Amino acid sequence: MDNIKIKNAQEDKELVVPIKDLHTLIIDNYKTVLTAQLINALSEKNVNVVICSVEHLPRSLLIPHMGSKHAPMMLRKQLKWRKHVKKILHQDMVRAKINNQIELLSHIDADSGVIMKLKSYGNDVVLGDKTNREGLAAKVYFRALFGSGFERFSEDTLNAGLNYGYAILRSQISKALLAKGLNTALGFFHHNPNNHFNLSDDFIEPFRPLIDHYVYSYLREEKIFRKEHKLSLIKHTTKKVQYKSVRQTFFNAVNQYVDSVVSFAETGDYEKLHHPVIDFNAL
Repeated sequence: MDNIKIKNAQEDKELVVPIKDLHTLIIDNYKTVLTAQLINALSEKNVNVVICSVEHLPRSLLIPHMGSKHAPMMLRKQLKWRKHVKKILHQDMVRAKINNQIELLSHIDADSGVIMKLKSYGNDVVLGDKTNREGLAAKVYFRALFGSGFERFSEDTLNAGLNYGYAILRSQISKALLAKGLNTALGFFHHNPNNHFNLSDDFIEPFRPLIDHYVYSYLREEKIFRKEHKLSLIKHTTKKVQYKSVRQTFFNAVNQYVDSVVSFAETGDYEKLHHPVIDFNAL
């Protein structure tokens, strides 16, 4: 009856939830069994299904073969998007990311010199980011957040939180892209031939500081990235962000952002392009 039935044999418990009420389902237990009937129902309803690895990090996504009836038409449109327009999109997305990084540093009263340096990097982003202002800004930004000894991709609690949070954001953005018929492998800037989510990796950039904010607020003193942190971090992605001067849920903002970017890619009308702004004081 279009419900998902969750059974715990060890505790003799059962939970029934309407599939239409599900946005994201995260499977983080190797003993979990999914029926083929349920998998097909989740795929048909475009539920974002994330399957975690033995290390409890998001590893796989359940992707519908055809996320939307408009997929063939959208694929033809994507292939026609002009290179110059895609370069402008990349430039703007990097600037939006740096602006939200600045917002977070201002929120935590970081050193004003660091904030000014990031503003300079944001202003200097060129088409294709040939001068790597995104990478330089990230290096300064993360050290301002987590200390001079912080290194991205090290095996520690901070990086575990960042990796987990980014993976959840990526899956939620992928859901929105697929629902609109877009091919997630065809990115504006990211174009790794072995990456099925290049477009998702483009769209995630302005939203990354949402995860950075959680990690800074709750994980700096923690020794282990625990289950309660994961649940809290997932809940954090349901917070409201500001989009087109309106505070709305992250999910709604992503959907509108995708529409805005697609509209610009098709028309070249810059007035149609609006990037998300994260108000950290309201989180």
